[in-house]
Amino acid sequence: MTDKTSPAWKRILLKLSGESLAGGDKFGIDGGKLGTTASELKAIVDLGVELSVVVGGGNFFRGMKAAADGMDRIGADYIGMLATVMNALALQQALEAQNTPARVLSALSISGVAEPYVRPRALKHLKKGRIVIFAAGTGNPLFTTDTAASLRALEVGAEVMVKATRVDGVYDDDPEKNPNAIKFNQLTFDDVLSRRLKVMDATAITLCEENNLPIHVLDMNTAGNLQKMALGEVVGTLILNSPLS
Repeated sequence: MTDKTSPAWKRILLKLSGESLAGGDKFGIDGGKLGTTASELKAIVDLGVELSVVVGGGNFFRGMKAAADGMDRIGADYIGMLATVMNALALQQALEAQNTPARVLSALSISGVAEPYVRPRALKHLKKGRIVIFAAGTGNPLFTTDTAASLRALEVGAEVMVKATRVDGVYDDDPEKNPNAIKFNQLTFDDVLSRRLKVMDATAITLCEENNLPIHVLDMNTAGNLQKMALGEVVGTLILNSPLS
C-alpha cells in the first residue's frame, strides 16, 4: 500500500510551459496563475521532495515561429532563451513570497539577476531544500526547452520528469478537438515515438529513453495533481521503458 504521507519520488524535475503562467490571456504573466503555480510547487517541497523546474518562454516569444516569419533562427532562439529567464525570475519571486526558497540558474550568463548554471551548485541548492529553476534552456540555439528539461533532469539525478500540460495525460488524438480521443494511463517510449504522440520533441524523448528516465504527463490546471503524483497516486500518463505490471 502506498504511504500517502511520504513522497514516492524523492527528486523531481518539472517542465512548465511559459503559457501555463499566462492564464487566459495566453500572453505575459497572470499574477493569479503565477501564485497558484507557486502554491502547487510549495506543496510537494513541503512533502520533502527535492524539486527543480525548467520553464519555457512561449508566453512571450517563440523562436521557431519567429524564424518561420523570416527572423534568423539562431537569433530568434536566443530571444526565446531570454523569455524563459523572465518567467524563471517571476516564478522565483512568487515562491519566495510564499516563504519557499528558490534559486534561478541560467545557462546564459546574466550575473545581475541569476546564478550561472553549474551542476554542483544546482545539487547543493536541491539538498538544502531550495527549488532550482533552470532558465535559458541549454544555452544553445536549435534545442527546445523540452530537451533542456531532459538534460537537466539527468544532470541533477531526478527520478522522474513531470511534463505539465493543459489536459489530464496523453491521448491518441487531441482531446480538445476530438471528444472520442482515448487516454493512455501508461505508455512506453517506443509507443510515443512510433505513434508520433505529441508529448515532447523526439530528442527529449530519446534522451529519456536511453537513460531510463520516466516521464509523467499530467494536468497542472487541476489543483493537487502534482502532489498526488508525488505521493504515488495514479494521475495523468506515465511513460517509461517497460510497462509496469
